[in-house]
Parts: sequence; C-alpha cells; structure tokens
Amino acid sequence: MNFGNPLILVTFLPLVGFLIILFLKPEQKNAIRAVALATTLVVFAAALWLLTQFHPEDAGLQLVIKLPWLSLGGLTVNFFMGVDGISILMVLLTGLLTPISILSTWSAVQERVKGFMLFFLLLEVGMMGVFLAQDLVLFYIFWEFTLVPMYFLIGVWGGERRIYAAVKFFLFTMAGSILMLLAIIFLAGQAGTFAMDELINSRELFAGAQMLLFLAFGIAFAIKVPMFPLHTWLPDAHVEAPTAGSVILAGVLLKMGTYGFLRFNLPLFP
Repeated sequence: MNFGNPLILVTFLPLVGFLIILFLKPEQKNAIRAVALATTLVVFAAALWLLTQFHPEDAGLQLVIKLPWLSLGGLTVNFFMGVDGISILMVLLTGLLTPISILSTWSAVQERVKGFMLFFLLLEVGMMGVFLAQDLVLFYIFWEFTLVPMYFLIGVWGGERRIYAAVKFFLFTMAGSILMLLAIIFLAGQAGTFAMDELINSRELFAGAQMLLFLAFGIAFAIKVPMFPLHTWLPDAHVEAPTAGSVILAGVLLKMGTYGFLRFNLPLFP
C-alpha cells in the first residue's frame, strides 16, 4: 500500500494524533487540545494537497487504491478508495470544519478533555473514509465507525437530556444501517463483488430487485439527511450535543446521507 497516497493520509492521519494523545496524561489538557488541533490542521493541509493532485477535467475516480483486503463467504473485500468531483468537496469540507470544531471546544469542554479529543479524531477518520471508500463493505465499516464516537460525544459531553438524545440517534442510525447491510449482502450474492465499479457494470443481475434495494439504501441515507418522517432524532441531537458536535453534525454528518444517495442509489439503482 502506498502510504504517501493523499487518500491514505487524509483518512488515517488523525490516528497519529490519537496515539499521541493516548500517551498524554488527562491533566495535560492544553497539550491534548494542541495535539488534536495540530493533527486536524495537518489533515486539512493534506486535503488541500489532495486538491492539487486532483484533475477536475477527469470525471472518473482518481488516485485509486484497490487492494485485496478480506475474504467474506468466498467473496473478496477490497481496500478500494478513490476520489472524484463529489467526494473531493466533502473531504475539503470535513478537513476544514474539524479544526474549527476543536477550536470551539477550547474553553467549552473542561471535563474529560482527553476522551473528547480521542473520540473527535476517530470521528474524522470515519467521515473521511465514508467519502473515499469505493467498496461497499469498506464504506459500511466507515459509516458505522462514525456512529460510535458521535454517540459518546453526545452522550458524555452533551446537555441535560444527552443520554436520551444519544440513544435516539444511535437507534435511528442503526435501524437504517441494518437495512443497508441486508441490501449489501444481497447485492454481493447476486453480483459476486462488493466493489462499486464492478457492481455498476453488473446492474442487470439485480435489476429485478432494484426498487427494494433503493429503499433499503435510501432509508439508511434518509435517516442521516434526515428526511421526513425519519427526522425526529435530529432536534434532540442538535440541542443536546456539545458545540463541536453540533458543528460536525450539521456541517458533515447530515451531508453523508445526501452523499450516499448520489454515490450509491443513483448509479446502482437508476
């Protein structure tokens, strides 16, 4: 794997800051904040570098990484990442809003600062992965990965009704994710692959079920947007989340649903 590829850097650089903070003492609050901020600024710089490597006149995937990774039921799961005109914008937005969110917590979060920053850096890994993954299993892993840190950010550092808001957020998102997982399993069974490029070229194999598949993926994405009547988790999450959580929730996480419709529903189930 080419670790100098900007896709690898923007996705996994937050783990470097995560490991550094892991070895700092909880009492070293300013040092923890500084490491988290510096890490996310480096990630944003890597996102800007990615932009310089991106060729807007090329409509296809660029800077592609596609390597065999896992074997599930005789099918290969690829570590398949790539960037195009849709995902480059989301990567830049995520890279910009994450350090801004951390700055907003500088004085607002005084308790359990170490845990807060660790979860925030993990959240950035998940968000970047969602926008760059081109294999359905890899995408699903990153999609679910964002759920865990956001749940704790709301549930631990949120407002008075934070537990209620966090559990509601978790249950709504997980319900949609189960439907999407079932659809992914069906797709792989029909087409024999999890890779997006191969699935698009094999659409005729699951054309008869595309309406149900569209709904399964669509409900998961509609919950995240969120669309009526699947939106009732959002007011609670926004009100109870810490400021940084609300910024990321509104600025990035909600857009993951719309991105999902554009990336998966439209090309796979036209």
